[in-house]
Amino acid sequence: MNEYELKVYEEVEEWKRKLNRRSGMMNRISKKAQMKFNEWIPEKVHEVMTESIKGMVKATLFGSKVTTKKGQAKGLSLLERDELVRRKISTYQKTAIVEGAGTGAGGILLGLADFPLLLTIKMKFLFEAAEVYGFNTNQYEERLFVLHIFQLAFSSDEIRRSTLYEIENWEERKQVLVEMDWRKFQQEYRDYIDLAKMLQLVPGIGAFVGAYANNNLMKHLGETAMNVYRLRLLQKAPEL
Repeated sequence: MNEYELKVYEEVEEWKRKLNRRSGMMNRISKKAQMKFNEWIPEKVHEVMTESIKGMVKATLFGSKVTTKKGQAKGLSLLERDELVRRKISTYQKTAIVEGAGTGAGGILLGLADFPLLLTIKMKFLFEAAEVYGFNTNQYEERLFVLHIFQLAFSSDEIRRSTLYEIENWEERKQVLVEMDWRKFQQEYRDYIDLAKMLQLVPGIGAFVGAYANNNLMKHLGETAMNVYRLRLLQKAPEL
């Protein structure tokens, strides 16, 4: 193992420590408020939202599987893979910024359209990252893994910790993980981005907020995906 892999291992360990820290007070208060709000929503509405997100995500997964170029990182070192993913993160951030600014400037109707568009951008990036790090998304278990990365990036403290556990023990856990908990998946994601996306609907500031929020959300997802795949490739500390 080389020095770069040891450096990456240490970076991933620090990233895991940050993930396991408790969120700030404002985030905890916001989450409690969102949970209370979700309790007021009729069960039928929850069911409709869950099925809608499930269908949207599955369609996006299929499209991403078809359009992702295979073999683009064959023979690359971990350093070269990391550099390629960083370039992809930058590219997808720019795409998300343009999309967020456009829908944010378009008022409420276009602002609502931002949700599926940004979801598509995020999923396409995750498929690209999987390919760069050498994982075949033609396999169902790898598409399920992609969804776990997404959930890890956009969830509350408790769900984030449990998802990290699933990821760290993927080879064992994938045997029993047949399907996502779609209710939890959609609710955590929606709660995570609600404030930013609601502000995007406000006339006059929607374009700025949309661009800013989408840039940060894409950056956060990119960093999460990069560290998750590094973690998977370096299950134990490299030896010099």
